[in-house]
Amino acid sequence: MTSSPVNFQKPPVIEVVFGVAFKPLEQLLAPHLGLLWRRYRDEFPSCRDMPPLPVVIERYGPPVGDEMEVFNVPPLPRVWFEKGESRLIQLQRDRFLYNWRKGTGQEDYPRYETVLAEFRKHLATFEAGLGEAGLGVIQPVQYELTYVDQMNIGEGWNGLGEIGKLFPDFSWRHISGRSLKEPEAINLRVSFAAPDRTGRLHVWLRSAIRRADNKLVLLMETTARGMPADGSREGMWRWFDMGHEQIRRGFLEMSSAYAQDDLWRKGP
Repeated sequence: MTSSPVNFQKPPVIEVVFGVAFKPLEQLLAPHLGLLWRRYRDEFPSCRDMPPLPVVIERYGPPVGDEMEVFNVPPLPRVWFEKGESRLIQLQRDRFLYNWRKGTGQEDYPRYETVLAEFRKHLATFEAGLGEAGLGVIQPVQYELTYVDQMNIGEGWNGLGEIGKLFPDFSWRHISGRSLKEPEAINLRVSFAAPDRTGRLHVWLRSAIRRADNKLVLLMETTARGMPADGSREGMWRWFDMGHEQIRRGFLEMSSAYAQDDLWRKGP
């Protein structure tokens, strides 16, 4: 799968998340989290606890019963290692995530290749820490890549009834005399099978109120999630390139030419 270069002068992306889920590291205990933070602390000086995230595995075929993992050790929190507002490492017993976030400084999106390189670097640091502490090696069960785009009201659209100006697949029909006028909130989810059935592409389109100024925004969260048959490390990087291409194509196919050309300033 090859991609045609597409750049936006004003891309709407506000967050990118790379992640790998793996079999739980039962030897990883709370004291080890402090040891791991030492490896990141110069670059990520802030640390805090968060509730752990569930791992959702993409599957095909007949539905299976609920899966339950039983551990001989108490659960650990998810820990955040933060670098200002723009960089975040999330770590728990069965998951490693790396976020780029658009902070209040309005940092330009640094592009996929840059964030991927940072993810690779910090994942390698995590694995080196596991090895030094004798905690085992990660055994991946799923990869995930998420892009979050934000569309601000007043910037080319003036209400949720105009969602079709941005995303024609979800157009709101303005019919004379209808009782359902413009919606006050939107929460739409669609999913698509990956071409090789090794995962799925999930799109979540929802309205929200921006805390900074209490204004309406439209968020589009697009996640590629799955696991290739090739579980090698090179297979991992090929999967992320494929997931990025699925997200890129999906975004271009779902958004309008008006939004791409006039709002986000599409270029070669």
